[in-house]
Amino acid sequence: MKYKLGIDVGGTFTDFFLVGNDGSSLVHKTLSTPEDSSIGFITGIHEMAEKLNVSPYSLIEKIDTIVHGTTVATNALLTMKGAKTALVTTEGFRDALEMRRGVREERYNNHYRNVKPLVPRYLRFCLKERMDASGQPLAAVDLNELDAIITRIKAEKVEAVAVCLMNSYLNNEHEKQVTHYLRDALPDLYICSSFEVLPSIRFYERVSTTCINAYIGVVIGRYLESLLDKLKKIRFRGKLMIMQSNGGVVTPEVARKIAAVTVLSGPAAAPIAGSYYARQLGFDHCITMDMGGTSFDASLVVHGQCITSTEGEIDRHRIALPTLDIVTIGAGGGSIGWIDQGGLLKMGPQSAGSLPGPVSYDRGGAEPACTDADLILGYLDPDYFAGGKYKLNKEKAVERTASSLGNPLGLNAQQAAAGMYRVINMNMAQGVRHVSVERGYDPREFLLICAGGAGAIHAGEICRELEIPMFVVPSVASIFCAAGMLLGDLKHDYVRSYISRYSAIDRDRFLELYRELQEEAEHTLGEEGIDAAKIDYYPSLDLRYAGQFHEVPLEVSMQEILDFRLEEIREAFHNEHNRKYGYELRSEGTELEMINIRLRAVGITEKPVSLTGTDRNDRCNAQQAYKGTRMAYVPEINEMQELPVYNGDILGEDIVIKGPAIIEQVNTTLFLGSSYQCETITGASFIIYNIELMPEGYKKRAVATEMSITK
Repeated sequence: MKYKLGIDVGGTFTDFFLVGNDGSSLVHKTLSTPEDSSIGFITGIHEMAEKLNVSPYSLIEKIDTIVHGTTVATNALLTMKGAKTALVTTEGFRDALEMRRGVREERYNNHYRNVKPLVPRYLRFCLKERMDASGQPLAAVDLNELDAIITRIKAEKVEAVAVCLMNSYLNNEHEKQVTHYLRDALPDLYICSSFEVLPSIRFYERVSTTCINAYIGVVIGRYLESLLDKLKKIRFRGKLMIMQSNGGVVTPEVARKIAAVTVLSGPAAAPIAGSYYARQLGFDHCITMDMGGTSFDASLVVHGQCITSTEGEIDRHRIALPTLDIVTIGAGGGSIGWIDQGGLLKMGPQSAGSLPGPVSYDRGGAEPACTDADLILGYLDPDYFAGGKYKLNKEKAVERTASSLGNPLGLNAQQAAAGMYRVINMNMAQGVRHVSVERGYDPREFLLICAGGAGAIHAGEICRELEIPMFVVPSVASIFCAAGMLLGDLKHDYVRSYISRYSAIDRDRFLELYRELQEEAEHTLGEEGIDAAKIDYYPSLDLRYAGQFHEVPLEVSMQEILDFRLEEIREAFHNEHNRKYGYELRSEGTELEMINIRLRAVGITEKPVSLTGTDRNDRCNAQQAYKGTRMAYVPEINEMQELPVYNGDILGEDIVIKGPAIIEQVNTTLFLGSSYQCETITGASFIIYNIELMPEGYKKRAVATEMSITK
């Protein structure tokens, strides 16, 4: 027996998904250890071994691949606890990192403060070298200047250096010279340059991304070194892969070199898993929502492909590397309820995390959180949280909710909890709008795939707000990202800026650039053990109408590139511009401009046999899975009502349960409102539909198979 293991470190829980080559699987969760994520990582492996009644060494020797999503880079940026970083740049551009794009984000806020740069001004050093706008050298690098900078760097005890010179995306000779000189003089420092991280046009985006890479590079390096050392001690001899922000995986060596690719490492696995589950059910489009302990992530999958963006920001720091387009808001099980100065009830973004956690965790938490509200409203059983692994203190949750929120608002604890439930649902619905409506997509046309331990309690109300008729709760919903990590291929994104009027594109130069990118991809993936025959290429172009500032990324086929089919690409651009912005300038004959050419290289890896879970053929019917009743809140009538409760872990296949009802599993709980029906499907998953919004034919079929439940 051989295993693959996906591990996702979250703000509250660290999730594990172990899959055997025979299709067997094990789901496990353990509390995260924010002081050192690798501690929770290793602890979880020991706990899984205990579940399987084997020694940790026996289990680890059977694991051939571990895919790990880490929040180390994200946390370093959010808490400003990265390395002490210096910047070496061209004279006259020292303050670009602070000036940014020169646009005030909040024009009418008199208290507005610019984001604090990752590199303070006294550590930004300038060289008089210069490349002109065509990539021709105007002034050479002065090594005496560089020696003086090195002396300052040593004196200030800098840990990392970012190198970003003007127009280096056109000619990187100066940047290479400076980088190599610094590495020879400062061998113990983490040094990176923009030609390695992001060799594309737009200086601010390039310098910001390079500084982020340097700032977190030391932190990521230390973490991976500590993790690999711990894995070595428990005799792990397989491959460790790290999840990237673009949905692919990389080796630890690549993650150390280009640390910025791990900034959204954990959440990136959700749309990958969402695409897989949607395809299993015959859907091309889906929205994934992942409600964890600290945050809520929403993402979009169109035609089976995860939507990507090169305009990402982490705590207002611009990162222009390709990342999956994920909207993250502070809405999770640990999100704290509070009252603002105007007397309005708010939820999050601050979170109780795993320690002290919500009040009901009884670990010192004093502020009521979303989990406390779900408990008060009857959705959670205090004696069956995580299958009984953790006991919840409902009395303390009621007391603190009443005193902190209920009394100031003139409400009792149950009314305050209902308000918390409604507010956080609206927050999450708005997050889904951001990733769909604001991108030009109608969420009503998408299947919603619900993930996260708390997600299935809230998904019905989110769908009702957005008029989404159907959502799915996969069998691995509680560890969705950990499951998605096992589907990741090795992915590398490459970019070259080629600014040209569309009609003036030079065929030879155009094809030469793509050949360069392809050769670079083959070399990198070859070093990672991928044969050239197992590499897929996905080219794209950044195009715009002449005179526009922002370009539109357009996916094209490799055959269109090789055949130089520019007219077909032009027509596709008009259509995409119209879809995205509601107009196009085809009839006006407006000229196009090309800005960047991009290539994504995907090294195909071996996937698990199945991620859909164990089939339900030998499980119980609804009567046998019936556990009793519990008073719970029904939003449609704004009242507590006695609801049937079912054991979702033993429910058989093709069983329909009509809401309102509660379906409990060890790792998640599903709440059905009165307008919903739930059907158990192959792979131990649930498909839930709003009987008021579903097409008539499907509704009749569902109602016809409904079982009569005897209490």
